[in-house]
Amino acid sequence: MAPKVVAADTPGVRPGKLKVFLGAAPGVGKTYRMLDEGRRRARRGTDVVVTYAECHARPHTEEKLEGLEILPRTHRAYRGGTFSELDLDGVLARHPEVALVDELAHTNVPGGRHAKRWQDVEELLAAGIDVVTTVNIQHLESLNDVVQKITGVPQRETVPDEIVRRAHQIELVDMPAEALRRRMAHGNIYKPEKVDAALAHYFRVGNLTALRELALLWVAGRVDETLQKYRSEHGIGTVWETRERVVVALTGGPEGETLIRRAERIADRSSGGDLLAVHVARSDGLADASPAALAKQRELVESVGGSYHSVVGDHVPTALLDFARAENATQLVLGTSRRSWLSRLVAPRGIGEDTVELSGDIDVHMVTHERAGRGRRMPVPGRRLPHSRRVAGPVAGLVLPLLLTAVLTHTRGTLNLTSEALLFLVTVIGVACLGGVVSALLASLTASLLLNYYFIPPSNEFTITEPNNALALAVFVLVAITVAALVDRSLRLARRAASATAEAETLSSMAGNILRGDQAVPILVERTREAFGMESAELVPRAGQEAETVERGEGLVKVPAGPDRVLVLRGRRLPSSEHRVLTAFAAHLAAALDHARLTEAAAEVEPVKAADRMRTALLAAVSHDLRTPLAGGRAAISSLRSTDVDFSAAERDELLATADESLAKLNRLVDNLLDMSRLQAGALTLHLQPTAFADVLPLALDTLSTPSVPVESQGLAEVGDVLADPPLLERVIANLVINAVRHSPAHHRVLISGSALGSRVELRVVDQGPGLRPEDRDRIFVPFQRLGDNDNTSGLGLGLALSRGLAEAMGGTLTPEDTPGGGLTMVLSLRAAAEEGPVGSLSSPRGR
Repeated sequence: MAPKVVAADTPGVRPGKLKVFLGAAPGVGKTYRMLDEGRRRARRGTDVVVTYAECHARPHTEEKLEGLEILPRTHRAYRGGTFSELDLDGVLARHPEVALVDELAHTNVPGGRHAKRWQDVEELLAAGIDVVTTVNIQHLESLNDVVQKITGVPQRETVPDEIVRRAHQIELVDMPAEALRRRMAHGNIYKPEKVDAALAHYFRVGNLTALRELALLWVAGRVDETLQKYRSEHGIGTVWETRERVVVALTGGPEGETLIRRAERIADRSSGGDLLAVHVARSDGLADASPAALAKQRELVESVGGSYHSVVGDHVPTALLDFARAENATQLVLGTSRRSWLSRLVAPRGIGEDTVELSGDIDVHMVTHERAGRGRRMPVPGRRLPHSRRVAGPVAGLVLPLLLTAVLTHTRGTLNLTSEALLFLVTVIGVACLGGVVSALLASLTASLLLNYYFIPPSNEFTITEPNNALALAVFVLVAITVAALVDRSLRLARRAASATAEAETLSSMAGNILRGDQAVPILVERTREAFGMESAELVPRAGQEAETVERGEGLVKVPAGPDRVLVLRGRRLPSSEHRVLTAFAAHLAAALDHARLTEAAAEVEPVKAADRMRTALLAAVSHDLRTPLAGGRAAISSLRSTDVDFSAAERDELLATADESLAKLNRLVDNLLDMSRLQAGALTLHLQPTAFADVLPLALDTLSTPSVPVESQGLAEVGDVLADPPLLERVIANLVINAVRHSPAHHRVLISGSALGSRVELRVVDQGPGLRPEDRDRIFVPFQRLGDNDNTSGLGLGLALSRGLAEAMGGTLTPEDTPGGGLTMVLSLRAAAEEGPVGSLSSPRGR
């Protein structure tokens, strides 16, 4: 009866829970701990089975198997051997409560349902089976390259981090380096003959200490994720000081670098401390921060290992503290206020004072800096108004109340005092809209005097007999001043909003130009000239300390655009209010210049790389292809010239045929080498034309001697023509077939198949030989790499490097793939001829 498999999406099945014993290094005892966990659960009455446990002949570990049910393993044949694997179907049929599965990162022998053991474990979990497993820190995919740098040993078996992160429980199995080395020396890990080599290489104290640190940090990160999730789910806003997290508040001002460095020193005092930088942008977009300064400070934060964040909020202290509490920060670093003494006199409380008052259990550091107390001035009312309005406002503040008084005196008796006061209030508001708050104050003073003299009893006197009228006049003055101030502020904010919107639209419209190819820099320069209405704009080399900041002259503006360029604008005099946007434009220009430099450098390197590929291909061909026909022809001719042997007529004909065949091969090879030399020099013309694989394959096979294994083809007649040079394509196919025949075992075949894929046509040469390790897939295209071939007398083969060079010369690719069931498949991909226009002779890229 076939085993029952519970699908991952079977309704009503509770997914199993995963527990991982994470080893800091091999030999720390993770398998021992896994089996001990199984025994503990079994004693509680849980149905536990051992599906796979690798004890490595360690007596103490094998003792832990006693009393546990051990499921039989399945056996698979592979490359002449038999290997045991986890019997996935058997475990699913047994369906225990808990399955013990050792070595989560193990690669399964081909023939099973999954390529990796962690995939088997996922199917067990999906079937509702709890799994206890083991894995070493060096097998986590994200740490693979780090471990290789530390130990010098590549880890071919890895498991995705996300699989381990999803575990219900992760338990670190750790041991000090010296203790682990003692276990090794006592023979508790490896056999005695392997101990000395292990202690001298992988199990050095430095290696083990580094692996311990990686494991501890990885598990600490996982614990921190769990803690943050718990705090979020339970709505916990108070700070839990489990780790020092330092938040530094950046305004975009010049003091930012000082604050970042101070915050970094605070974070460094605690091992494992985090540094977070945050900038609070106002929700209305009316920010005074310099984009260029913030970009520079962000680079500094990231260079010291911190992270940069931006939040939106109208009340800066609240936004800062909300962010700090959300990140479970313990300390907050602020710069002392840049407000002048006069600003402090008018408004004593600033952002720092409010933050300290609201900080609660977060420590706040107020850091002094050189810009403290002199970075900002008192706002000057109406300073952004045109000159005409600044003159008309005070005049209106005097004239309009007088005109209104004249009108109301002629209609005396028709309106009461309340209506008359409201009319004066409307007049004051109108003056505020025209000339700002100063004009409004003048208008309110004038209106209150006129209202008192002409309309509040007794008339024509400045005295007020009734207390109610005195209160009404006082309220009028207060309301007039308040409304005027609010109107003035709203108008200024509206102007700033319009300016910010224009700035944002301007910056967003030019942000994408950096990635528009070679014309990005000229486009940005022209866009800058248009945006600021200047007569001309150009980038000039920077001389010394020129234009460290924005420099203004009469009709001339200079702003730095990178370390070696200055943006020079000529035309109108640029007001200081536009300097922030100009600096942002210059920052974009600097980025575009960097991009252009990188593109140019890449273009310069590409011909060199192409020449190197061609040169190595030539060397690979010369090293073998010249030697083989020369040796064959020389041997045949030497035999014919020999007087020691009397050859028969048939034998002489055979020797002559051998010499003729060898010389013909040599002639073809010399012709190809000459063509490739011309290609390298840019002087070879490629005759690309519609070519059928089915037409070229027989010619390629005719150039080969009788192969040791059969060569078969399929599907070549069904695929369309490719755009190729027939002689070059013939040489590539011949080379691939020779390579496949050489590595194919006896009684196996080499299969050549064709398939169409979009605008490409692929030719696959499939063998069932030993295949390739992943790290060797690039090495096979490097000349003088035999990958296990120890026979130096037979040369290097025709050269896969040569084939790749020829394929790329025709606009194609040559890549290796694994053959299902074992072996290597070489995939030649070329452009389909049907996708191209008229075809003629094409020069090589360097010859254009």
